[in-house]
Amino acid sequence: MGRSILDMGGCQSYSSSDEEDVSALKANYTNVSLFRLKNKSLHLVPSAEVRPYLKDHFLSRRITDLDLLTLSALPHGLDQQEWIATNTVSFFQHTTLFFSALSDCCSITTCPAAKSSGNLLYEWTDDQGKKLKCSAPIYIDYALSYIQEILTDERVFPTKSGSSFPSGFMFLIQKIFLMLFRTLAHLFSIHYQEAIAVEIHPHLNTLFTHFITFSHTFRLLEPSETAPIDELIAVLTC
Repeated sequence: MGRSILDMGGCQSYSSSDEEDVSALKANYTNVSLFRLKNKSLHLVPSAEVRPYLKDHFLSRRITDLDLLTLSALPHGLDQQEWIATNTVSFFQHTTLFFSALSDCCSITTCPAAKSSGNLLYEWTDDQGKKLKCSAPIYIDYALSYIQEILTDERVFPTKSGSSFPSGFMFLIQKIFLMLFRTLAHLFSIHYQEAIAVEIHPHLNTLFTHFITFSHTFRLLEPSETAPIDELIAVLTC
């Protein structure tokens, strides 16, 4: 990804048109609330009556002009599983950072259910195969904790020279990407307004576009899973 939200070097500057759009976005909502990020700064946040994540002048904001398709492609001479493993760790770290940055506005009160665009409900499946309805922050905490456990399992993600990946490696990768996708889909669908308010949407746009491009390159996500936000994906990857 090149840069994380930890090293962005302060807030991104807006062009005058962007500033007007953000001001209008805040002013045109009737249910305006306050939320507090980790740095304790306060920002106005509009209610979720429209979908600003589909407005091109927000989505066009990026932190890099690099060709993400080229960036996702397997480098010559590198083992494919090694490349996928390295990028999986990176996507997990960046997704965790974004959820942490927006966690104060994603609570059991604001998000009593884990949802994406189109009111799609995500349910957690426990070790016994039972589906559990839970709030978005609990679902995401389950997902990120599960992924962390896999990434630190030497049997799945070996770090010693000469070690090989297990036979079920790609199955687990697809499961990880599904959980990361649902986390990012929730952030885009429900909390993009907050990302705009604190000016981290260029980073979120870049992360999600790279994630989707990489997923398409190695066929890590089922089309049926990404279908609810295909409109967003089409705009980001066009």
